[in-house]
Amino acid sequence: MPGEQIVVNDQILHDYVANIFLTAGSNDREARLVARHLVDANLRGHDSHGVGSIPVYIRNLSCGDLRPNEGLSVVTETDSLAVCDGNGGYGQVMAHDAMEIGIAKARRNGVALIGLRNSHHVGRIGHWSEQCAAEGLVSIHFVNVVSDPSVAPFGGAAARVGTNPFSVGIPRAGERPLILDFATSKLAVGKVRVAMNSGKPLPEGALLTADGTPTTDASVLFGQPKGILLPFGDHKGWGLSFVCEVLGAALIGGQTQKGPKRRNSTINCMLSIIVSPDHLGTAATLSPEIDEFVAWVRSGPNADVLLPGDVEAALTEERLARGVPIDPKSWADIVAAGRQVGAEPPSRLSRTAAGVAGL
Repeated sequence: MPGEQIVVNDQILHDYVANIFLTAGSNDREARLVARHLVDANLRGHDSHGVGSIPVYIRNLSCGDLRPNEGLSVVTETDSLAVCDGNGGYGQVMAHDAMEIGIAKARRNGVALIGLRNSHHVGRIGHWSEQCAAEGLVSIHFVNVVSDPSVAPFGGAAARVGTNPFSVGIPRAGERPLILDFATSKLAVGKVRVAMNSGKPLPEGALLTADGTPTTDASVLFGQPKGILLPFGDHKGWGLSFVCEVLGAALIGGQTQKGPKRRNSTINCMLSIIVSPDHLGTAATLSPEIDEFVAWVRSGPNADVLLPGDVEAALTEERLARGVPIDPKSWADIVAAGRQVGAEPPSRLSRTAAGVAGL
């Protein structure tokens, strides 16, 4: 039925996803880190980076472009910096462990510069901002994407880069952290996939056909020849995408996008700057200053202005209570991928019309 959704309790979904990766050959820690990251992305409303990624991961695993049970290698290290190699392993593990190194260094020295290169898809970048913010640390993340080029530079008519995301996390005393997280394209590729699977049109001005004609048909991006995404904010989004490519990859010895896709996997590199307000001597004043600024921003007719992360926080609360909605096409693809490695889906599911909660 049009608009129908599969709705799964988050813990049931987490256990199912973890079992898929366990049966696919991951050890318990890896399976649970990957599952937690993917389900958290769905809880926050970023279905583009959630469990819908499973079929692609299993495909990449099957052809050898994703390496299970890999460990992070530290290539260069000082007291306040480290460059790490993900060895083509699960990005959810590689980025988690790289952030753990950075968090420890920032706690000791006040600031840490962490480079992660040659990692399989690291998922939702806001997750890494959240990991640092949970430890009371501010973080900034520049990420590049080496895969099928999907985004044209401003003023261009051919795709040359990936969606190159950027994220910032800022802790607040007694409040949820501020989490800024966005692709430098108008839409992430995964969001276009979700729209295609759900049969929904895209916003105007986000996608072109291969010959440069504007379209709202999400399937165009995955056709032959492929469609082309545009950068957000015209030259501003393109400029930020460019520095994500250079800082996120070239500066730390990682690959930049240099041509058409050569392998199935999506490779990410990430440069993270992690700062301790305690070492800056501003831990006591940071949150009060933020609170006063927020009060000013929301004063008068601006009472309903949203802060970075507000939408995700509201969706997380709703989906924890009501379950995670997944469109039938994406769910069928996940189940097929799970069965390919020997994992059966859970039986406790609901089917609901779009916008209606299920349990």
